[in-house]
Amino acid sequence: MKIIYNDGTVKECPAEEQLHVIRHTAAHVMAQAIKRLFPEADFAYGPATENGFYYDVDLGERKLTDEDLAAIEKEMKKIVKENLPIKPFILPREEAVKLMEERGEKYKVEHIGDLPEDAVISFYQQGEYIDMCVGPHLTYTKGLKAFKITQQSGAYWKGDKNNKMLTRINGIAFASQDELDAHLKLMEEAARRDHRKIGKEMGLFMMCDEGPGFPFFLPNGMILKNALIDYWRQLHTANGYVEVSTPMIMNRHLWETSGHWDHYKDNMYSTLIDDEVYCIKPMNCPGGVMVYASQPHSYRELPLRVGELGLVHRHELRGALHGLFRVRCFTQDDAHIFMRRDQITDEIMGVVHLINEVYSKFGFKYFIELSTRPEDSMGSDEDWEAATNGLKGALEKLGLPYTINEGDGAFYGPKIDFHLQDSIGRTWQCGTIQLDFQMPLNFHLEYVDENGEKQRPIMIHRVCFGSIERFIGILTEHYAGKFPTWLAPIQVKVLPVSEKSLDYAREVTDQLKAAGVRVVLDERNEKIGYKIREAQQVDRAPYMLVIGAKEAEEKIISVRSRDTAESTAMQLDAFIDSIKAEIAERRS
Repeated sequence: MKIIYNDGTVKECPAEEQLHVIRHTAAHVMAQAIKRLFPEADFAYGPATENGFYYDVDLGERKLTDEDLAAIEKEMKKIVKENLPIKPFILPREEAVKLMEERGEKYKVEHIGDLPEDAVISFYQQGEYIDMCVGPHLTYTKGLKAFKITQQSGAYWKGDKNNKMLTRINGIAFASQDELDAHLKLMEEAARRDHRKIGKEMGLFMMCDEGPGFPFFLPNGMILKNALIDYWRQLHTANGYVEVSTPMIMNRHLWETSGHWDHYKDNMYSTLIDDEVYCIKPMNCPGGVMVYASQPHSYRELPLRVGELGLVHRHELRGALHGLFRVRCFTQDDAHIFMRRDQITDEIMGVVHLINEVYSKFGFKYFIELSTRPEDSMGSDEDWEAATNGLKGALEKLGLPYTINEGDGAFYGPKIDFHLQDSIGRTWQCGTIQLDFQMPLNFHLEYVDENGEKQRPIMIHRVCFGSIERFIGILTEHYAGKFPTWLAPIQVKVLPVSEKSLDYAREVTDQLKAAGVRVVLDERNEKIGYKIREAQQVDRAPYMLVIGAKEAEEKIISVRSRDTAESTAMQLDAFIDSIKAEIAERRS
């Protein structure tokens, strides 16, 4: 595949860059199609992304319809057939501004003004369409083989809510139609598994206009959430953690000391109490530090592993909110480990083992990423180097492969991120391990060593689930709502065939409840086929017990799994023993 750079050089495209170039070119072809159909369109940004491409467009008062999106895609196919050559050119800054002004591209003019004085202003042209771009691109529009417009949404110019809301038109593009078809099939499966849809069907959670981004957990959702929390507590107790709870609102001075105020204040909610500014916590770590600082410590106590299920609040733009995946308040399953320098490697290895145990429980595969020092950071070069080497050393000692993500660490330290792969191949960043030399320094944390001297501890910040709310969303889509029995809000649904078997069905229900099984009796006067379908497809109950005249007479049950049409006759006591063992062992 040939591509052209902004200096006019044509080269063979490296394999790892091909998809990006295809999608970047698709964004330009889409913009050309939009301009042909809507001459008043004024273009902002139009990049390729990890999942496709988009263009942010100012269409004035026009609201696009589904028919408009179809027309844009049709026009794109026409442009591809025209096989227009894609040619770059470079202009001095003044001429670049003049060209964009002449073409009525006010956002491009503003963008040029944001660039450094010595920036090279390059453009690409295909037919009548000219776009400011650094490239590279395909050499002809016919090189664009497979694409589709997927949706539209809103996006603020430059991501600033004080700027105008633009129309963002999204698309996907691939090297071949087969790849596009496979992706569309995956999107259909993802839509079927959408946790917002399943969450509503199963009564897990809800959102309302009175609290955008603040999820309401419903009774079934609380059962699921509490089951996860019970597992978290049991696992952490077994691994030597203690649990604390710290205040949700604390004085601004605390956040200034921790560094969050300077680095994170735009995402923090604050309030005025007794004429002083207080902040609703966006992280749990300063509270955990205060717990450590509340009493003296000896080297013999370390490592000290302190867990917290803390409700945190972060301001997210309303347009970015998405079910449980992007919210404004969530429960972070934090832990902070305070340790000596000689304990760094062993503690990181212990956390990795714990996180691996959690993800293995749910059948997740994962890969690991090591994120290094960002530009906006605090601390000395020496501390950053020591912290980064500590993380690398632990991963290498464990023999775990990892990739480097340059400059994406936390402002106070490097981190290890765990990216899960779900049952349909999507990845999610959840667990993280962050090594921190800075916060113990800022808060003057100390311990007394074996010589009676005061030393500074090192701190690990880590999460397993990340956000419990988001993890529930991921699990919902991973299992398509068919949770393992130990997590399922309804573990058993008892389905009497008729009024004649209702009394025995009630006896069965009562015995299951007494055994600690989450059971629901469906007493409605509906046909048994309807009851079974609803239990399978809506409640997604792992087991259904069909109780007819024969079962009532012989005092047995007919057990049916949600994933099969077959039923098995058995004694109730045997079923209770079996399901109790399945729940106790948390089988997936």
